[in-house]
Amino acid sequence: MDGRPLEQRRAPARLRRLARPPRRVLAALNTLGLRWKIAALLAAGCAVVAVAIGLLIHQARLDQVGASARSGASGQLVRVRQLYELTGQVDQDSTRDGTRAAIDAPGLPEPLREAALAGRRSTYLDMDSADPAVWAARPVGGRVLSVRLPLREQADEMAEFDQQLLVSGAVVVALAALGGAALASRLSRDLRAAAAIARRISQGDLDARIDHPLPPGFRHGRNEVADLATAVDTMAASLQRRLEAEQRFTADVAHELRTPLTGLHTAAELLPPSRPTELVRDRVCALRTLTEDLLEVARLDADVERPDLDVHPLGALVESMVQRGLFAGQSTESGVRFGGVGERLVRTDARRLERILANLVGNARRHGGGPVELCVDGAVVTVRDHGPGFPEHLLREGPQRFKTGARERGQGTGLGLTIALGQAAVVGARVELANAPDGGAVAVVRLPEA
Repeated sequence: MDGRPLEQRRAPARLRRLARPPRRVLAALNTLGLRWKIAALLAAGCAVVAVAIGLLIHQARLDQVGASARSGASGQLVRVRQLYELTGQVDQDSTRDGTRAAIDAPGLPEPLREAALAGRRSTYLDMDSADPAVWAARPVGGRVLSVRLPLREQADEMAEFDQQLLVSGAVVVALAALGGAALASRLSRDLRAAAAIARRISQGDLDARIDHPLPPGFRHGRNEVADLATAVDTMAASLQRRLEAEQRFTADVAHELRTPLTGLHTAAELLPPSRPTELVRDRVCALRTLTEDLLEVARLDADVERPDLDVHPLGALVESMVQRGLFAGQSTESGVRFGGVGERLVRTDARRLERILANLVGNARRHGGGPVELCVDGAVVTVRDHGPGFPEHLLREGPQRFKTGARERGQGTGLGLTIALGQAAVVGARVELANAPDGGAVAVVRLPEA
């Protein structure tokens, strides 16, 4: 038995377990959203406070029960000693409440026996055993006179009291969790809205704004969500102004170049036939193409392009492009193989679709390896070459103007794919870029069905 004083006794195991949350519970917090993290931390804080208060209340109650039991046992010991001094005998069944008195009782706790033999009157409280009781003992004539009072009723009351503490603590923790979730919902909702707007901006929607309402008397540094919203909106506005200025500059430069390039082209046509003349005409043609591409990119960036949508049979439309020699003017060492599976009506702009496919085929023939395959399957057009394939960064980040990527794909301006994707967005199509498992670049155009 534990002979330490009651004040040094440890709390019941069911209360101690509340103070040691499992590690897996703490690890699970990392997988929660901000709202539930705040709610969980608030609930955990309330749980710690509830456990601490519960332990203090439990200890105070236990001290009260222990003091009363010790006092009762000491009073019984005084009466039993008086009876023993008068009669020389001890009534083994001294009271009706289960109190037992004895000389040198066989079940007397050893610490209590040693204290009595040392000449001290002592008490011993045992609330943790299956048969809780309090003992009181004192020396009489070299022997130990002891009294034992059962505490089953008090132990049951303490167990019920502990249960009430646990239930009360659980209710407090649950209410704290719900209150924390409610308080954190507004913060979480504002942050999710800010994240959604930031994603829209990263995808090119520069008109997107958070427009978080500023509280009365707002000052920077005192409302983190408002600070974040203001910073994102300011960044988006600044980025939009910068990009619009760049777009205007590109469009202005390309537009101003058209007139001198037209004159240069006319002058080149008047040169006498020769190898240098062919080189000059080729470079002038390339420069005119670049200028027109820049103007087209500027119009796409400015979102001023409007499609002329109509219903077309896709297979027949693409086949007519091939038959009209739409791709024949592009530099080539090998032809374009056309194939079609099924026929599907699509809603698109035929002129812009020609531009999309011409750019994709031109990119495949210029940077890939022949033959170039052009296949129609339902509402999907696939352009494939047999070259080194697209660079990994292009597949990861998308095409970038004036950047062709890998050396093995040759030189170029990087505008062809940019224009193809931009025109596809105008007509509501989607262009997907990938590399074939057996080699070669694959561009898939998915058109909306009629």
